Amino acid sequence: MTATLTESGSLVVAPDARRPGFVEALRAEWVKLRTVRSTWWTLIAAFVLGAGLTILMCWGNADWLASPEADESPGSFITWGMMIAQITAVVLGALVVTTEYGTGMIRSTFAAVPSRGRVLAAKSVVLVAVLFVVGTVTALAGYLGGNYFLDREGIGMALEGDVLRSMYGSGLFLAGIGLFTVAVGFLLRHTAGTISVVLALMLILGNMVNLVPGTFGEWLTKLMPGNAGSVVATPVSFNPDLLDAWTGFGVFVAEIAVLLAAAYVVLRRRDA
Repeated sequence: MTATLTESGSLVVAPDARRPGFVEALRAEWVKLRTVRSTWWTLIAAFVLGAGLTILMCWGNADWLASPEADESPGSFITWGMMIAQITAVVLGALVVTTEYGTGMIRSTFAAVPSRGRVLAAKSVVLVAVLFVVGTVTALAGYLGGNYFLDREGIGMALEGDVLRSMYGSGLFLAGIGLFTVAVGFLLRHTAGTISVVLALMLILGNMVNLVPGTFGEWLTKLMPGNAGSVVATPVSFNPDLLDAWTGFGVFVAEIAVLLAAAYVVLRRRDA
């Protein structure tokens, strides 16, 4: 109950306003995401890179893939652009969190929704939904365009089995990267730092660990977040030594869960 003293000196007691629930938090995060121009530019870039580069790679390599000298499967190219589009998922995941810290708007967010875990969950759900849809549509567009050139060489791939899995797997991969970045964003609270750390883990360290010798190096390569999560987004991986698609994605999800738990603990203990 809230007590208010009026100008006449009387005391008016009114029930407290209901605190925003999870649905209201979701709606607020969706409004914040879709009303910022950087969101749309980033999603457009994801589509152009993901679909455009896939089509370009299939067009440029169709002749070679159809020749006896080819040592790669067409399935390695049919979602090739999604490996570059993951950069946009990192950028969007960072901006969803760190922009509010940079402008101070995060204080208003926590004032409106005092449950910080609810804020973390709402941002995560909205971002995952958007990236899954955009990633799946982008992969499908790249497949339709790229497979046209493969079909002309007689090596086209039907939209079934591992190819079909790679379509929604691309959406899952982008969504996972975005969620991974959200967790890092809450830990670091800095846009450039968040993007740099995640890109280093996904793209640079994931390849550099190949230089580590022995069994330890092999498993380190398999378990790096970008390597573990990316296999689900392609029918045939360029690296046959990585984990199977769903096993790798399960490892990636576990790594995201650990990072989100750390972000939640830090978020509750640290001032905005």
